[in-house]
Amino acid sequence: MSIIEVQHLSKTYEYYRKQAGLLNSVKSLFHREKLFTEAVKDISISINEGELVGFLGPNGAGKTTTLKMLSGILYPTKGTATVLGHTPWKREPTFQKQFALVMGQKNQLWWDLPAMESFLLNKEIYEVPDADFTKTLDELTELLDIKHILDIQVRKLSLGERMKCELAAALLHSPKVLFLDEPTIGLDVVSQNNIREFLKKYNREKKITIILTSHYMDDVAALCERVVIINFGQLIYDGSLRALLDKHVDHKIIEMTFTEPVTKTKLQKFGRIKEWAEQRAILEVPKIEVKTVATDILRELPVDDILINEISVDDVIRNIFSAHRKR
Repeated sequence: MSIIEVQHLSKTYEYYRKQAGLLNSVKSLFHREKLFTEAVKDISISINEGELVGFLGPNGAGKTTTLKMLSGILYPTKGTATVLGHTPWKREPTFQKQFALVMGQKNQLWWDLPAMESFLLNKEIYEVPDADFTKTLDELTELLDIKHILDIQVRKLSLGERMKCELAAALLHSPKVLFLDEPTIGLDVVSQNNIREFLKKYNREKKITIILTSHYMDDVAALCERVVIINFGQLIYDGSLRALLDKHVDHKIIEMTFTEPVTKTKLQKFGRIKEWAEQRAILEVPKIEVKTVATDILRELPVDDILINEISVDDVIRNIFSAHRKR
């Protein structure tokens, strides 16, 4: 069942250009050059109940603007959208109690108070019954492993601990839709993995619909079977991550170390050289040839160790952005 329906959604920002200096400031009182930026251009997507969708794009692509429209913070310039059957920017109380928005660069917790104080405030704002609040809080603190930090001032918590508390605060009213904007930004590798594992488990158990934006492709690869990609405000891909990789990746990476120096000349016949040192090399090899090439390398070169890897999701997405920019 479709939970989110977006049809031809667009958002244009209006702004003015003013030259520096006192004279130009005076001139701008009488005449200003008006300019427009299309942050989102004619996007149409449909997301079903329980899906965990990666929403990707470079900085300035329109991801956050789209999430703000879907959560009712911004009004669109054109187009329509429904979330859980509601028009988000009408900001109906029944809708606002059914979704949550977590932004990695913005805090919803009170900085100088323990997280528990913010949890209790959210309980009253969302009118969560006492029994439901206690049950949900126990579940979330157990899953996120934050029971021991609930009474510590938020400003004294680590970044990873704060983000866990932010997630708990957003989920206390058991929303049906969760918008996550860069939830792991700035976190260390361990904290990123903890957040991913929580989201994966929570999505599986609660069937909550999640839209995730992230610049960490490990987040997307670990969590999302489907990705939506936008660039310059335009939708450029909507489909499975696996299909995207299959379509745009026609080669694999072979990493080798050698027991003695090997020249570039000897390596060139096996594939395109990405990196080279006398006793180490990385090659790009067509997928269909990789087994044959690896066998030839082992037979002809003094190999100490060899690894065959897929192209990283990060590189694939970067190449897609670059190709779209050149059009």
